[in-house]
Amino acid sequence: MLVTSLFFFWGFVHNLDPILIPHLRKAFSLSYLQSSLVDSAVFIAYFAMALPAGFVMRKYGYKSGIILGLLLFGTGSLLFIPAANTREYVYFLGALFIIASGLTFLETAANPYASLLGPKETATQRLNLSQSFNGLATVLAPLIGGEFILSKNNLTDAQKAAMSPGALNTYLAGEAATVKGPYLILGVIILAVALIFIFTKLPEIKEAEETKKSSFANATRHKHLVWAVIAQFFYVGAQVCVTSFFINIAVKAAHIDEKMASKYLSLGYGIAFMGGRFVGTFFMRYISPNKLLVLYSVINIVLSAIAIVSTGMVTVYALIGVGFFMSIMFPTIFALGIKGLGADTKIGSSLIIMSIVGGALIPLAMGRIADITHNIQNGYIIPLVCFIVILYFGWKGYKPKTATV
Repeated sequence: MLVTSLFFFWGFVHNLDPILIPHLRKAFSLSYLQSSLVDSAVFIAYFAMALPAGFVMRKYGYKSGIILGLLLFGTGSLLFIPAANTREYVYFLGALFIIASGLTFLETAANPYASLLGPKETATQRLNLSQSFNGLATVLAPLIGGEFILSKNNLTDAQKAAMSPGALNTYLAGEAATVKGPYLILGVIILAVALIFIFTKLPEIKEAEETKKSSFANATRHKHLVWAVIAQFFYVGAQVCVTSFFINIAVKAAHIDEKMASKYLSLGYGIAFMGGRFVGTFFMRYISPNKLLVLYSVINIVLSAIAIVSTGMVTVYALIGVGFFMSIMFPTIFALGIKGLGADTKIGSSLIIMSIVGGALIPLAMGRIADITHNIQNGYIIPLVCFIVILYFGWKGYKPKTATV
């Protein structure tokens, strides 16, 4: 239960990012590309901290990795207060980097830990079940964030230009300040959870082959792990593209306001994503995980194409559908990627977590396309391509194969 709670907490803070992006874009008058730096700050941390996280766990165990991750997570959340007070965009990005550094430790520890806490035959189902609580956060975070962070003061550039310097300063200060309360509460809760973990005894699971020497070179001999790293890179990039720009595309394509768009993100996309996790976990009793991954990838390729060419609420409904069929992808790719790694499981987990850097890089391409074409919908060609890569992993790349020395 404690380990599964972590899936909810990191899902919650991740799903505040789609609220932060339009909010900070408005407060700092950012372009789509500049606002996508929110994702870059978060997911670059995964690339930078995944190997250190793996080292800590190999040396000190899963529990130490979880506690350190929670402390970084809580501290970064509290740093939103001085960031809002100074109203410097770079400070927000720094706080997000620290939060994400903590999340890297949590995900590097909790994903393999959840898959190992039980029979090997049901590891993929077990990880999908834990990830379902990540899906619950997908529902609640945009709903809560949209209510307490987003405001209805949507001024155009012309209206801002017509304001006196004092009035404009007051407006921008008010917009920046709305993040302080939610992140203060989140930071306090996370630090309290860290204390609970400190005083709770957790089993330290050792693989049967734990005594063997593990290294980066040994781990990369597993071809299915390498393909899992590639697939996860593109999956996270696709997910971040869809969620981070959801509000922007809903406002533009369906002509609804930001608060209403945040409700569609929460009660539409979020419930679809959460429901998809539970439904997918059930289907895996009857359909092998790789075949389900292939089927869901094909459907998402079609839905992405619809999101690009459609107008009105059809676009929004297509993206909600994408959320349902994306739901099983992360845990399924992860579980298939670390399957049969033995002593290389922890470093393999670190490598897959490193691939989350796709969430930092791929949205930049989407933001750039949107800026060049002046249409955010055109940017959804990027998630479409990502789902093609995932399709290949589910079709052939998942098959365990280890290169001989």
